[in-house]
Amino acid sequence: MDTVQAKDLLAAIEALRRDMQGQINSLKAELTTLKARPAAPAGAEAAEEISPEMLVILAAAATTYLGVKVRIRSARLLHPSHDTISPWAQHGRVFVQSAAHNLRRVR
Repeated sequence: MDTVQAKDLLAAIEALRRDMQGQINSLKAELTTLKARPAAPAGAEAAEEISPEMLVILAAAATTYLGVKVRIRSARLLHPSHDTISPWAQHGRVFVQSAAHNLRRVR
């Protein structure tokens, strides 16, 4: 059975401490770099494009729900922020959602 010498144990602990300190310093440097970057414009997140596959999935889901063929002309991602929700925009969304329940089906 191998015995662990105190000096070997202390050396292993010191090696771990140096390794952890190196990782901490690396993370601090990365954090400093990220903080130094200029902030993205407010609309930058909303500029993300939706893939054609996602448009097909959305159209299929709407077609299944409504029972009529749906064609999606455009779509964009919304990134709501709790402090910037416009009451007008919120009311418009509620109106559109409630109007969707009163659709007349063309035969």
